[in-house]
Amino acid sequence: MKKLINEQLQEILTQYEPSKVLESASYSLLAPGKRVRPLLMLALIKDYGHDPYLGTDAALALELIQTYSIVHDDLPAMDDDDYRRGQLSNHKVFGEANAVLAGSALLTAAFETLVSSTYNNDIKVKLVELFSRQAGLNGMILGQSIDLELENKEAESLDLILKMYDLKTGCLLATALETAAILVNKESDRETLRSIGYKCGRAFQIQDDVFDATKETEELGKTTGSDVDNKKVTALDFLSIDEANELVASLYQEIRNELQVLNLNNSEIYNMIEYLMNRQT
Repeated sequence: MKKLINEQLQEILTQYEPSKVLESASYSLLAPGKRVRPLLMLALIKDYGHDPYLGTDAALALELIQTYSIVHDDLPAMDDDDYRRGQLSNHKVFGEANAVLAGSALLTAAFETLVSSTYNNDIKVKLVELFSRQAGLNGMILGQSIDLELENKEAESLDLILKMYDLKTGCLLATALETAAILVNKESDRETLRSIGYKCGRAFQIQDDVFDATKETEELGKTTGSDVDNKKVTALDFLSIDEANELVASLYQEIRNELQVLNLNNSEIYNMIEYLMNRQT
């Protein structure tokens, strides 16, 4: 499915006129990436007994939003990172102005992809509402805003850091799972799936904190040590490495329990969660 996603992302780009901004957008969108969010969505659709191709357009839209967010997140005014997905960050290659435009273009293309899909109008409205809410001022953007506010400051509590992780990363992971439920008419599962997505995001970010503190840039494919350099507050301001790893393990156990409630243990989505739990990059 990852190959399909990569091919379809490339196909989306062919509908736009050549420009420096298109080159910039293509550079980040087609860079080697895990495609975690679309793959989670398609795996869950399959676990529900449906053809995973049903989720292709929504999965592409979600990856467009994810890529926009990291292009902007790497900017000097934000996290100021030089590397992403094993290559120079977008602004290091195309300049800040093109990176800003490329990120904005990718976000716009996400909603263009949703509304031009073959889903019925009721599904389109639900997806546009979900995507815009989770990526917006009460979702991922709020998480990024908290992140900026905490630069060069001392966080009052670990809870605030975890809230930031829930929003900054958990929102789009929850969107992936909720989208699958919408597409297969499993509305009753959305609350539990949302909870799983947020916990996944929280665990994912804590893992990244540990990696940033313990691994090399070449190993991760993105800049390490930047949290300390940029005086960013992370979970490791409140937890030791061992405590952070214990919290990650606890979160993934809670996720397993919720998957069991949905009768999705030992399924494709379960295996993907196990992969995330054991990832080293």
